[in-house]
Amino acid sequence: MQSAQLNDTSCVIADVQMPVMSGPELMTVIRGQGHRVPFIFITAFPDESVRAQALNAGAICFLAKPFAGPTLINCLATALQGHRGGTGD
Repeated sequence: MQSAQLNDTSCVIADVQMPVMSGPELMTVIRGQGHRVPFIFITAFPDESVRAQALNAGAICFLAKPFAGPTLINCLATALQGHRGGTGD
């Protein structure tokens, strides 16, 4: 994701397991670039250690599939409540 796109991003919803890098690795890369966009992770393979690591690193939510629509909406509301741009300005 390009920096300009991240500045216009209010929240990233990513799967934990992806082909090139994991969701938590993506969050680390983006945060390393100075962006404070909130992250919500979803997974079909919940692992408590991965969940704890993601939440300790600042993820807003860690959802195991299947999850209810209102659960995701609540996570989005929490993520968007304090977010004011890609760098946390």
